Amino acid sequence: MCAATAGQRGRRVLVIDHAPEAGRKILISGGGRCNFTNIGAAPDRYISANPHFAKSALSRYTANDFIAMVGKHGIAWHEKTLGQLFCDGSAKQIVAMLLDECEAGGVSLSLGQPIGEIGHADARFSVALGNRTVTAASLVIATGGPSIPKMGATGFAYDLARRFGLGIVEPRPALVPLTLGGDEALFRELSGVAAPVIARCGKAAFREAALFTHRGLSGPAILQISSYWRSGDSLGIDFLPDAASGWLTAAKRERPRIGVRRLLGALLPDRLAEALAARLGIDTELANVADKRLADIERRLSDWRFKPNGSEGFAKAEVTIGGIATAGLSSQTMAATKVPGLFAIGEAVDVTGWLGGYNFQWAWASGVAAGQAV
Repeated sequence: MCAATAGQRGRRVLVIDHAPEAGRKILISGGGRCNFTNIGAAPDRYISANPHFAKSALSRYTANDFIAMVGKHGIAWHEKTLGQLFCDGSAKQIVAMLLDECEAGGVSLSLGQPIGEIGHADARFSVALGNRTVTAASLVIATGGPSIPKMGATGFAYDLARRFGLGIVEPRPALVPLTLGGDEALFRELSGVAAPVIARCGKAAFREAALFTHRGLSGPAILQISSYWRSGDSLGIDFLPDAASGWLTAAKRERPRIGVRRLLGALLPDRLAEALAARLGIDTELANVADKRLADIERRLSDWRFKPNGSEGFAKAEVTIGGIATAGLSSQTMAATKVPGLFAIGEAVDVTGWLGGYNFQWAWASGVAAGQAV
């Protein structure tokens, strides 16, 4: 995106990627259909040490701007839940579109070449590329974070940023499944069971599906909340987000002979209802349970506490939270404030979006911001 924008401004641009093909992460995104943006993209849906940093780029290149480009290239798309936009066809169409935009700007590509020494002298950057060295007045770090290493992702961006004196906010896996251990490992027996929930951590809350796995917790609600979770934190899960306050005591009056286990089975997947009833230690008729005890059960079901012992790490993380510190970058141009000609964009920077196309929109917007300034 940055290269196409700069190239179409008349700049000579070389895109260097050690991968053998362009856009490998794009190709696997969205189950191969690329969740390319979100119509709800707004700064408050991004996490950063500076929550204001993303405002400028996102306001100047919006989801509608990218949708217009998709339309110009004749790519059919559809909206799924929560403003998430996907290709009707394949993620390959988005890669082809970006390559076409680069070609329109006369951009050159170097793919599958090892990257060697990177230098900076006399206001020029140099990059050893295979058996040659290329130089330029500007260098853009657009190499993402270490999430999904099997696709070739590394911490290269951070090493390069440190060389030029830029700070790094601790990188952590984000949008990642969480693991359970100890007593909570019993919930692994529910592997494959999913339910709509509200997941909470601190002030953050997401209403989507949660999925129990053989290692712990996953699903959209958990991936979302994982970006806010830190080691040692507990999560709260509301298993019955549509239940009105006092629903259990009301059920006792209306159906006193129904058992707690059976009542939960009518509201939740059967295996989950059985596991929760067992953990609550109660499986008798509602008529035999005191109202105070029912209120306690209701509170627990609306805020069931889990304490994950970790996550599935960068291997399963969709993105990286943290990265190149925004304190050393211009929010207008993405340029390093103390190194003229150096820029950092996309996932490499300490700006991380929610699940559902937000991180792609940050890539497009930050890419355009830098492409207009190089």
